[in-house]
Amino acid sequence: MVWLATCGAPAALHFEVFLGYEGVTREACWVPVVVEVKNDGPSFKGFIELVGDPYRASQTTRLAVELPTGTLKRVTLPAFASARFGNDWEARLRDERGKVRAEVSPLRPRRAVSWDTLTVASLARTAAGLVTFPAHWGGPEESRPVAVRIQPGIFPDNPILLQGLDAVYLSSEVATGLTDEQAAALVGWVRGGGHLVVGVEQVSDVTALPWLRAILPCEPRELRVLGEHKALHRWVQGAPRAEGGFVELAEDAVFERAELPVLAGSVRGGTVVVAVNDVPLVVSAPRRAGRVTALLFSPEREPARSWRHLPWFWARLLTGSVSAPERSGPARGFSESADGIFGAMIDTRQVKKLPVGWLLVLLGVYLVVIGPFDRWWLRRLGKPMLTWITFPGYVVGFSLLIYFIGHQLRSGETESNELHIVDVLGNGERADWRGRTFASIYSPQNARFPLESRETFATLRGELAGGRGAGSPEGMTVLQRGGSFAAEVFVPVWTSRLVVSDWWRRGRAPLEVAVAREGEQWRVTVRNGTDAKLQPVHLIVADRVIPLAELEAGQTRVFRVAREAGTTLSEFVGRHGGMFQSVLQQRRYAFGKTGGGWITDLPPASIAASFLSKPGGRRPGTVFTAPAGLDLSEVVDRGGAALLAWAAQSAPVPPLNQVSVRRSARYTLWRVPVEIEATQ
Repeated sequence: MVWLATCGAPAALHFEVFLGYEGVTREACWVPVVVEVKNDGPSFKGFIELVGDPYRASQTTRLAVELPTGTLKRVTLPAFASARFGNDWEARLRDERGKVRAEVSPLRPRRAVSWDTLTVASLARTAAGLVTFPAHWGGPEESRPVAVRIQPGIFPDNPILLQGLDAVYLSSEVATGLTDEQAAALVGWVRGGGHLVVGVEQVSDVTALPWLRAILPCEPRELRVLGEHKALHRWVQGAPRAEGGFVELAEDAVFERAELPVLAGSVRGGTVVVAVNDVPLVVSAPRRAGRVTALLFSPEREPARSWRHLPWFWARLLTGSVSAPERSGPARGFSESADGIFGAMIDTRQVKKLPVGWLLVLLGVYLVVIGPFDRWWLRRLGKPMLTWITFPGYVVGFSLLIYFIGHQLRSGETESNELHIVDVLGNGERADWRGRTFASIYSPQNARFPLESRETFATLRGELAGGRGAGSPEGMTVLQRGGSFAAEVFVPVWTSRLVVSDWWRRGRAPLEVAVAREGEQWRVTVRNGTDAKLQPVHLIVADRVIPLAELEAGQTRVFRVAREAGTTLSEFVGRHGGMFQSVLQQRRYAFGKTGGGWITDLPPASIAASFLSKPGGRRPGTVFTAPAGLDLSEVVDRGGAALLAWAAQSAPVPPLNQVSVRRSARYTLWRVPVEIEATQ
């Protein structure tokens, strides 16, 4: 049953809210909030309002709606789970006069999980087709992997709202009922790092869907019935455990004696994971940063449906082991936010900090003046009662002095800087662009700034504060306009505020990259389709970082580099990312060394921030909380490659800030995950 909340609205108005993935939200990820409104009363116009963390009056998201009499509308709003605990929202329906017509408060998830907890969704043909894991697998419930079922009717058509899922099981029969927009979102999510497992029910399901046929690593042709299929048990039985050895599972005699229907066919650019003689049962292949696995038998039909070890099969298929992956928890150490790394790159340099030593001197002088000096001076004058006048004078004087010091240190001109992290996900000339725009706005006075994005899909949030909880700016209002938004953010005097926009676009590929082995060399072909010079350019392959020459706008170059060139990835991350934690700590301090919270060498630091899970990027006991898809380590670990190219004073999208400013800077890091081509 889908988790929902219902308001106490009048009988003529029905207002339901479906939060997250069957009531599950994931830390540091966007999740969908589906709102259903049925109006049996008089027609009216209004808007749906979603307030995050109502106790702090933080981000408010609105969507305009028209509700004629007798209509049923279903809309989806994006919600960002900024913390693992304490994610409360309020959902309201207001009319055009602002009157609340219906509301759900508080709106809380059924379960909130940490950012690195395995989360799997099922688009199954039957209720029994839900992905399941072994009982008590994964340790305590707070860190145990999550499996949910999503109804096709509320499956998002926005790839950003699939960010909180690691894997999706899709029955090919259900796939035929997905809309073109839902299918496009699913394919984009796969290319961005998701794992799609397709249970192929019939050959006609595949042939009827060009998008499914294109993404599958095999082509089923005919139905066969296997009388012997012990290969499945042997594959699960041979799964390694994290603590060493292999899992011991007794054979399921009933399953082994039953005949197993299988769709036989040809493998197309994939790897056979499990096979019986020449008949593949499981075929898998990478798709840019993600992966697609085809099950040529149905886990929702007998005999697989009743297989005693089916939960263990899912465990190995989705994790590669029968030991649950490590999960963050209360004992995992301190958590830092990856947002702060990019904030330290683009925060204004106009602000200076008062050294702690001078602060102590100022405090000492203040205490001396209001104490011994005041007493000595008034005694010499013989008028101790004047302290009722001199003491307020000292307070006013020192207040003016502190204001003057603050003005000299922190005042400046309005400034807006942006750093774009853009992943190019696709094949050939067409691609999905997955972008993250980090925008830092500095204001010398209390001011509100209008922000806007016109991308196909775009969202806006505040800075993620890691283990310290939510960082969403108070008073930020976002008006969703279809997939894009217009917003307003408040920036207090003499401060910088970091906001992050996740966006998605489909179009011509700005970069095309091909990587192939040639003996002891890599052959790298790069076409720079952007309008900016790319420098520096790095290839990350086989756990090494290899620098390449610059590329002019519109240029195509072929590089041949030695396979042992460059430096190891861990060494590179340690050299350029080892200071991340100390920089983030200094960035939070109002006093200290000027520039202590800044990162000045942006290109290598951005590359290091793209591989935070690698050793060297963090101190022992420290975890970086990062949105899904930011870390590209898995692409390289599984044998792929990635090209990372820097473009200074260039951006792929119009500025977020709609106010003209005298100081601004815009940078872009292009990231292209690729599969290594096989050569003869």
